[in-house]
Amino acid sequence: MPTQLTLTALPDIPAIEPGDDLPKIVADGYARAGLKPTHGDVLIVAQKVVSKAEGRYARLSEITPSAAALELAAVTRKDPRVVELILRESREVVRQRPGVVIVEHRLGYVHANAGIDRSNITSDDNEDPRVLLLPVDPDRSAQALRDTLRARYDVDIAVIVNDSAGRAWRNGVVGFAIGCAGIEPVRDMVGHPDLFGRKLERTEIAVADELAAAGSLLMGQADEGTPIVLARGIRFRCSSADGKALIRAKSEDLFR
Repeated sequence: MPTQLTLTALPDIPAIEPGDDLPKIVADGYARAGLKPTHGDVLIVAQKVVSKAEGRYARLSEITPSAAALELAAVTRKDPRVVELILRESREVVRQRPGVVIVEHRLGYVHANAGIDRSNITSDDNEDPRVLLLPVDPDRSAQALRDTLRARYDVDIAVIVNDSAGRAWRNGVVGFAIGCAGIEPVRDMVGHPDLFGRKLERTEIAVADELAAAGSLLMGQADEGTPIVLARGIRFRCSSADGKALIRAKSEDLFR
């Protein structure tokens, strides 16, 4: 394991618009930081950057709530149009209370409001309100960014797409990986000895989630404007596994 990890928020990332060239934006961020893409880099990219570039906006004026959305909106006191989008993006409603709907997202992870958000996007909330949805396939998005950067700069890097979420039993949100490419997302430590030679029996390390959370410290949650973070020093294992490896099977989930 490494003894030093450095995190650098790439500076002056511009506002992202649909169709923007994310690899170029990343490369320009490296240059402004006085750095070059290097073998072993891990790029932690905020979900909103990816969603914006992919045009994952929804205009509420174009959404007609279903009967199920109207019923759930009455319980949660949320905009029925937003609830309709939540249901479309979800497999199952897990819990609900006024102000929040916890769902199993169509991609498999349990998330509040299906990750749909209005913060840090331009929107005319009076005339034409809109919201931002998660990427269609964050793993594919991470892989595409990785492939392009590898081809342009001949370096082998990893990419993590992160979001933030609350946790059961704990206050506050933390970053977690919703997609990744080029990095082993979960490291199995079963059978490895501890300091006293006892073999670990259950330990798995969510490497991608830990890096996603570290990146979130620099990204922030409000007006920081630093959505892309470079991590250096982590000796990760390259892998073809993706973010789905982090999702616990429902049959093994003791709380659903």
